[in-house]
Amino acid sequence: MNKLIALEVKRKSGEEPFVSRGRNLPINLLSFWQWSSSDLVGNTLRGLVAEYIVTSAVGNPSGIRQEWDSYDVITTEGVKVEVKSSAYIQSWMQSKYSSIQFRIRPTYGWEAATNEYSSDKIRQSDVYVFCLLKHKDQATINPLDLEQWQFYVIATKKLNDSLGPQKSISLSRLKQLNPIEVHYEAISDAIKKSMVI
Repeated sequence: MNKLIALEVKRKSGEEPFVSRGRNLPINLLSFWQWSSSDLVGNTLRGLVAEYIVTSAVGNPSGIRQEWDSYDVITTEGVKVEVKSSAYIQSWMQSKYSSIQFRIRPTYGWEAATNEYSSDKIRQSDVYVFCLLKHKDQATINPLDLEQWQFYVIATKKLNDSLGPQKSISLSRLKQLNPIEVHYEAISDAIKKSMVI
């Protein structure tokens, strides 16, 4: 059997219909997105929203997310960025605000072009951008409002030197490492600055 090559994924408009027996159904891709992706506060989708925010801050977000890449975003200068998100408010019922933690565990990187994993377990990016949905009012929380976010940018080397193979980091510990703390408009400059510190 020949190898199955990677699919060429094209950006969708949302108007693509579901089809059954050769006819278009009254549901389309947009209706699926609305059904599956309206909870922007929940952990899974909030992480994707954070990746999109960082992608839009460092380049052109008109492409397509590569789900299994070893890192989340690459800047126009070729800097590999890992994006992590956390929030005080979740979509489920809470007895108190969530404590802020970010996962930073080293991994075996996967190369899409060769379909192979690296032999070294490391942090795959050059830089981390920690995205905190800092808003604490359930009635007005809106992950699309970038004023409700705070971003912390730090070189991966600094994490490696300070934390070794540690798997997660709290916000208070992260702040002790003196990341560059910025709002949305300054993410790109902070990434560049973190590479020369």
